[in-house]
Amino acid sequence: MSDGTAAAATVEDLDVRLERHRVELTGYCYRMLGSSFEAEDAVQDTLVRAWRSYDRFEGRSSLRSWLYRIATNVCLDMLTAGNKRARPMDLSESTPLAQAALAPRPDHTWLEPMPDARVLPTVEDPAEAAVAKESVRLAFMAALQQLPPKQRAVLILREVLAWRASEVAELLDTTVASVNSALQRARATLAERAEAGADAAVSDPLDEEQRKLLERYVAAFEGYDMAALTALLHEDAIMTMPPFDLWLTGHDDITGFMTTLGSACEGSRLLPVRVNGLPGFAQYKPDPDKGGFSPWAIQVLEISDGRLTGFHFYLDTQRWFPLFGLPLHLDGESDEVEQGA
Repeated sequence: MSDGTAAAATVEDLDVRLERHRVELTGYCYRMLGSSFEAEDAVQDTLVRAWRSYDRFEGRSSLRSWLYRIATNVCLDMLTAGNKRARPMDLSESTPLAQAALAPRPDHTWLEPMPDARVLPTVEDPAEAAVAKESVRLAFMAALQQLPPKQRAVLILREVLAWRASEVAELLDTTVASVNSALQRARATLAERAEAGADAAVSDPLDEEQRKLLERYVAAFEGYDMAALTALLHEDAIMTMPPFDLWLTGHDDITGFMTTLGSACEGSRLLPVRVNGLPGFAQYKPDPDKGGFSPWAIQVLEISDGRLTGFHFYLDTQRWFPLFGLPLHLDGESDEVEQGA
């Protein structure tokens, strides 16, 4: 093998080795940043920095640990502006239906949805897989965003990724005592936000009761049967619609909205998606101009005690549907799409 061929093989090998860590790094950066697209940008920056500086990697730690150090620094740099992404209910009181108005806020306001496959690497241990899914659910993600950036990193590394305190201390160039102190403060903050575990009742995989609940939801939503939908909703269920800051609570206001301001959703079709460790659907509305159905929202559902406790409609279809590998048009009722993003 010539020197040139050997060099090319080495570069190709490094690319493959770096790429193996993309999904788990994206999950880490997503938990840190709360943004799907910023997380992917952060990971790309991490891999580029690693590739360019690999000749200075001394091997005193594993390649994985080194990549996490770079990714942490990238995320901390991105968080210096102090923006905390949130859900609508984190920013204001719920709006009575009689006062409902659709007022959008800038994209950087909102916690963003993420396809499971982009942030959840395949693992053999069911307990590890369950922890990973729980740690990207919307309520937990929203709670994470309330932590100072370094506390956030410590909590994710220690509680989600199960790093030892000494490993986290080395990554952050600090002491074990400082890591333990940061973890204690982070845990206290999350404990104050009792709702952080509110959507943790979803089984993995879904149990028979939850599968039937989702089947009934699809039938009720596609049939726009408000009585059937009401029967599926918890009395204090929440509906949100980022980028609008409006959020509604209670099945009466939710179904009332859907038959007034939201009445254009009648006749929609739903395709299942895997999103934030929770059940979800891609919603397509009837398109009177082109025929068929056009994208309207990514729905993320929260389930507890056999009822829907929350459903969240992410409306920026030009961004979300490509991210989830979804088509931008359905020709008719026979369209079926396997969501594999």
